[in-house]
Amino acid sequence: MILTSMQPYFLPYIGYFQLMQASDRFVIYDNIQYTKKGWINRNRILQNGQPVYISLPLRSDSDFLFISQRVLADNHPETAATNLRKVGALYRKAPQFEPVYALLERIYAFDEANLFAFILNSLEEICAYLNIEPGFVVSSTLSVDPALKAETRVIANCHALEAATYINPIGGVSLYNYDRFRENGIRLRFLKANPITYEQFGTTFVPSLSILDVMMFNPVDRIKQFLDHEYTFLEEA
Repeated sequence: MILTSMQPYFLPYIGYFQLMQASDRFVIYDNIQYTKKGWINRNRILQNGQPVYISLPLRSDSDFLFISQRVLADNHPETAATNLRKVGALYRKAPQFEPVYALLERIYAFDEANLFAFILNSLEEICAYLNIEPGFVVSSTLSVDPALKAETRVIANCHALEAATYINPIGGVSLYNYDRFRENGIRLRFLKANPITYEQFGTTFVPSLSILDVMMFNPVDRIKQFLDHEYTFLEEA
């Protein structure tokens, strides 16, 4: 069985979904500390040929809470309406606008204030649209100590789910030790996404935007090609 794991991201980049496609099970972390500067509650879309952020507003709270303990701010409905208007204005002429905008409306209409639950639902909605079977496993359902860190926790996840292979994004190549995984009976691989380009209103291509941008400009069958083929694996010989 092939396993990967990630924090929950709001409307994440396409590499997030490539990991899903390459794996059998996908551990999504709810019982880890929320981080402000990551991609948990924000992502980037295209505005006049430049990347701009859209985000989920959060209620002010302790910086030490788990993601599962964070809550959307009281002004979330107003922010959702603003973001929908913004996306509508920016992408209305995109070839896949109507189905993707309807998807985004469903995501924002989900009646849940818990940050983790809201993002998990959004990922499930996107996976359904893309015909992906994500194999989500919520980390708090595993018998793994949440105090474990980095590769120690990943290895514990693999043991808990009897995974023989673990896939990580290429950005973590310096964080994990091949020997440590091998000693635990696990094959370690790193997924490196190939450069993906597509037409964006005829302007200079802006890479690494939200999956929302990918879906606006590409039909599902084209996106499935990106998910199935546009990456390579790095592993120890």
